Amino acid sequence: MNNPFTGSGVALVTPFNADFMINFEALRKLVRMQIEGGTDFLVVQGTTGESPTLSQEEKMEILKTVIDENNGRLKIVYGVGGNNTIAVGETLKKVPAGVDGILSVSPYYNKPIQKGIIEHYKYIATCTDLPIILYNVPGRTGSNMLAETTLELAKISNIVAMKEASGNMEQIMELIRLRPTGFGILSGDDALTMPLIAAGADGVISVVANAFPEKFSKMVHTSLAGDLVNARKEHYDLLPVTKMFFEEGNPGGVKVAMKVRGIMDENMRLPLMPVSEGLRTRITNETKSLTA
Repeated sequence: MNNPFTGSGVALVTPFNADFMINFEALRKLVRMQIEGGTDFLVVQGTTGESPTLSQEEKMEILKTVIDENNGRLKIVYGVGGNNTIAVGETLKKVPAGVDGILSVSPYYNKPIQKGIIEHYKYIATCTDLPIILYNVPGRTGSNMLAETTLELAKISNIVAMKEASGNMEQIMELIRLRPTGFGILSGDDALTMPLIAAGADGVISVVANAFPEKFSKMVHTSLAGDLVNARKEHYDLLPVTKMFFEEGNPGGVKVAMKVRGIMDENMRLPLMPVSEGLRTRITNETKSLTA
């Protein structure tokens, strides 16, 4: 099975009202913004969507709302991951129609050895026929998936891509060099997207694209076309705000920009907190500059 997820993917944030209940109208507005802005595929319930604070029922409501508003226009990837292998497998068996693929993070907190990571993914791959994107984010999981681990898992027919957020350029380039034909490499770091595509990656799953789908997708698409002069321009235009978005945790920063753009309020569920006033001012000014 070849990787069907290329280009500019967005890890959708979850909009909340002042009472911290989900704002479904804002969610629909966000989906429309992505479709109109040139995004290639939508990722529902990544960490950017504050998935740890949502119930299983809420996750299903969000997924069904995105499927309905999208109406078949973009591919939809659903985040199903965890550190209880059997439980992840059971959840995968219940994924509804309308989902085109799965994003599944490497098991976190209990820090399995590489063999344990391999066996985890081997098992969950038997629980669904959907294509699976692996997700390596050592800063959150506490363990790194080595290139040889990913290459071993790439032999499984429905494991089709890796979202790489290790920040280790040498490791990622080794993956690109040795991967089998049809296996995708997606950037998990917004700031590294352009250089990674220049090195041979196939796209990104982005946070920044929530607020700036037009500019971010243009950067991705020009990079993929080999037009690095224009890709660099968009990359460096977005780099300051990209750094700001992650200064005080995600998705606090990007939600500020999305409030400026009239999509949603900044509300987040505990334990996440709004960004500081100084950072809010800087993001607000940068957002106005980028959208002027």
